[in-house]
Amino acid sequence: MRAARLMTPVRIMGLAGLLACLCLPARAADPKPDATIENASIEASVYLDDKIKADSTLAADCLAEGKKWIDKNAAEAATDRKQEPDLFKERGGYSFERKYSVRSVVDGRYVSVLRDDFMNTLGAHPNSDVNTILWDTTEKKRISIRPFFTETADNGPTLTAMRKAVIAALNAEKKRRGAGESGTAEWYKELRPTLLKIGAVTLAPSTEAGKSSGLTFHYPPYAVGPYAEGQYVIFVPWETLKPYLTPEGAKIFAGARPKGDADDQQ
Repeated sequence: MRAARLMTPVRIMGLAGLLACLCLPARAADPKPDATIENASIEASVYLDDKIKADSTLAADCLAEGKKWIDKNAAEAATDRKQEPDLFKERGGYSFERKYSVRSVVDGRYVSVLRDDFMNTLGAHPNSDVNTILWDTTEKKRISIRPFFTETADNGPTLTAMRKAVIAALNAEKKRRGAGESGTAEWYKELRPTLLKIGAVTLAPSTEAGKSSGLTFHYPPYAVGPYAEGQYVIFVPWETLKPYLTPEGAKIFAGARPKGDADDQQ
C-alpha cells in the first residue's frame, strides 16, 4: 500500500491562502460607460442608471444628449490642447463624466431625472454641475412643470410664490450650514420668477405611493453661493403651491417628504 504524502507547511499555507481568496466577496466591477471617448485631449464618459435603461425611449433620449455633450467637449479639448500643448503634456487631458439617474416616478407617468456632471479642465479645481429632466412616459417626451399649475407666466403669481418659497428655504439651509449671509442677495439675483431661471426642478418623492410631496430645486456650486458651499437641494412642499395647482397637479401631489430624502440629496 502506498504511503500517504505529508503536506509541507508551504503547501498548507498555499491551500489556506487559496481558500481565503475563495471566501472573499467578489469585488464589484466598475460600471461600464454607455458612451465614452479617450484620447490625448480628453477622457469623457456618460452613464445611464438601470431605471433609465428600462425605458428604451428615455434611454435613447438621454444617450443622444450625452453623446452630443461628449463630442462638444472633445472638440473644445482638442482646440485647447493645440493652444497649450505643454499644459496637457504635463498634466494630462481633460476629464468629464455625466451620470443620468432617476430621482422619482410619480403617478406611474412622470419620471424625474437628475443629470450630474463632473468636469476637470486642469484649472484650480474640478467643477460640477447638475440639471434635471422631467419625462412624460405617456407622451414619450420631455416636459416642464407647466401642466401642474394654472399659470406659469414670467413674474406671474405662481412663479413669484415659488421663488419666495425657494429663497426662504435657501436662507434656512445656509443658516443650518453656517454659511453666513455675506453677499447672499447678490447670489440670488439670477433666481428669477421664470421657468428657465427658477432652478433645475424635480418632483420630490412622497410618503404616499405614486405621489409627489412637492418640488426639489437643484443648484450646483456657484449658482446660489460660493464654490466652497457646494451644491444645494431645496425643497418646497406641495401645500405651499396648492392655490396654483391644476386638476393634474392636485392629482399627483400628496403626502410628505420621506425621512432621509433630504440627506440623500445633499
